[in-house]
Amino acid sequence: MRLRALLDTGTLGLRLLGGEEELDRTVRGVMTTDLRDPSRYLSGGELVLTGLAWRRDPEDSERFVRILASAGVAGLAAGEAELGSVPDDLVAACARHRLPVFSVVEAVSFASITEYVVRQVSGERAGDLAAVVDRHRRLMTSGPAGGGPEVVLDLLGSDLDLRAWVLSPTGRQIAGSTLAGSGPELPAEVGARLAGEHLAASRTGRRGPHRLPLGGTTYSLFPIRGTGRDLRETVLSDWLLAVEADAGDWAAERLDLLHGVTQLIAVERDRRDAARTVRRRLAQEVLELVQTGAAPAEIAARLRVAAPVLLPGLGTAPHWQVVVARVEWAGGDEVPGGPVAQTLLEEVLVDPGTFGPDPSDRIAVAHTGDEAVALVPLPAVPEDGDARNGREPSTAGLQADALLSVVQEPLTRGLADDGRLTIGVSASVHSAEGLRGALEEARHARRVAAARPGRVCAAGHEELASHVLLLPFVPDDVRRAFTARLLDPLRDYDRRHRAELIPTLEAFLDCDGSWTRCATRLHLHVNTLRYRVGRIEQLTGRDLARLEDKLDFFLALRMS
Repeated sequence: MRLRALLDTGTLGLRLLGGEEELDRTVRGVMTTDLRDPSRYLSGGELVLTGLAWRRDPEDSERFVRILASAGVAGLAAGEAELGSVPDDLVAACARHRLPVFSVVEAVSFASITEYVVRQVSGERAGDLAAVVDRHRRLMTSGPAGGGPEVVLDLLGSDLDLRAWVLSPTGRQIAGSTLAGSGPELPAEVGARLAGEHLAASRTGRRGPHRLPLGGTTYSLFPIRGTGRDLRETVLSDWLLAVEADAGDWAAERLDLLHGVTQLIAVERDRRDAARTVRRRLAQEVLELVQTGAAPAEIAARLRVAAPVLLPGLGTAPHWQVVVARVEWAGGDEVPGGPVAQTLLEEVLVDPGTFGPDPSDRIAVAHTGDEAVALVPLPAVPEDGDARNGREPSTAGLQADALLSVVQEPLTRGLADDGRLTIGVSASVHSAEGLRGALEEARHARRVAAARPGRVCAAGHEELASHVLLLPFVPDDVRRAFTARLLDPLRDYDRRHRAELIPTLEAFLDCDGSWTRCATRLHLHVNTLRYRVGRIEQLTGRDLARLEDKLDFFLALRMS
């Protein structure tokens, strides 16, 4: 299709700001991005949609447009929602590089433009195959006629004779196509292998589709990407389209069609992600109440609101478990760990043997800083004789080692050599009074996991020492006396000299006494770190080389 045709469609909300003489350019695809450098995802001929989140200064426009022009994109469409209007410096940069530029009114979503371009491009390039994409679009719309990814994949099977599956980042099956005489199921171990290969290939910057021969069958793997962000953030959360075919033998028209299908499924993924907002907000509210020491009655009231959302139809209040996850990247804090850990935990907590997106609808995960916290409801499971004997019903709780049984291999490959995921699991509790202890328990279990080698590690409450279990229940006056004796000299010194001894102590213990790791985390020279630790020892009369003193500091910090 020609760029000029976009202006003839009033519903797209496009207004030409410059480049009228270039409107006969051919559009071969569409990409939405807010990356400062999206060149790795561009192949030429795209209409680039951007919300302008990459623009911090006027000088950024020249660099961004130069990258697009060098990649051979057809045109640029900038949304007005972020800044109210398209900046003049961006329009001027596009004029210098002869790049047509449009504005997109706030009322029109990028998803609507994407769907329109995909339909038009597929129609012109693939002839009769355009009917398939158009049927996909109609069937994926909201309302009774919508069918979601499952119908899209069934159409790929019936119209193109392709078996395909939508997989989560860990290889769990979200949707599958059916061909005559064969079911949609993809074995869990195969899904994990495919996801691992896709994650590893994506982390190296290779463009899809990625091909993997496995058990005499070749699979082609297409990424289903959302809005462009740092690759380390998106690759661990995006879905994957796995096709039972060798895409290396395909004509360009068929490849274009499959890329169009991934864009349509990405729209469905974004729609389903929006449904997580309520569950995440509930989890965030409960977490804030627990962390601020709210009264158990207030927490219980919030749990009564959360329970029907997470377990609809449940007649009695469930037991709860708390799961804590942390994602850390080598080399600093360029990528926030909290949102990545939140997305991963929402996936890890789903039984890998379940089918479809719905199982994740009963998991509430919040994040604070670099940490994600999941509130997992466990409905009571009555055992024979419980009612007669007056015992409470038992609960089938999560086990730390079982959580990683399938997902460890693909996530390890996705984290590559610069990321790490550690998880801690609490015991189940049956009341609001127990949530504070469960949160502390899960956090300590995660620290146990962090002390182990490997990119993906988990530990459960059963691995903790007894003093950790008792920490939340130490009387307040004992807490104050113990922490004041150890930490008050450091706090006073920090107030007078701004020396940051308390943060240094926390980081040193969190790094298990590793000078190199701690210095890297704090962005300090090792000699500076040694000076600070020496000052801590001088002020407190303790020796951080001794296990007993490390333990006392650890307990004091946790109880403060």
